[in-house]
Amino acid sequence: MEYLDGFGTVLLFIVGGLIFVSVTLFVGKLLRPNRPGEQKLTTYESGEETVGNAWGNFNVRFYVVALIFLLFEVELVFLFPWAIVFGDAAKVEATNGLWGKFALVESFIFIAVLLVGLAYAWANGMLDWVKPAPEKNTFRSPVPKELYHQINKKYEQ
Repeated sequence: MEYLDGFGTVLLFIVGGLIFVSVTLFVGKLLRPNRPGEQKLTTYESGEETVGNAWGNFNVRFYVVALIFLLFEVELVFLFPWAIVFGDAAKVEATNGLWGKFALVESFIFIAVLLVGLAYAWANGMLDWVKPAPEKNTFRSPVPKELYHQINKKYEQ
């Protein structure tokens, strides 16, 4: 019976969370101003104005910088458990302070490895930001432009 009580508690939290999210989204929709405009409907991609057609080259540096950021953030998460485990007063006292010194040296080695990785990425130019220079489309269609204009006028009416 206790087993089912645990599921009931979890179900209660899930239902409560769904109700809370639904109510706050609904109230937000009622209260916020609705003023759509031309500027709000434009395409906005990572701070860059769109240039050319959608099949053009894009700057891969967006993804490289994001991946490097995620890599270092995930690695940084490992420092928090170390602070808890190696800060155990009983172990520090039992080893006469050697446990804390070991933890400090190990964390410095870990940070040094991270800094070497950052230096490597920096030295190889992975963090240099170069704005792309889009190339003008040089495609020459065998269909005359006048035919395109005629078709466009036909469908505009």
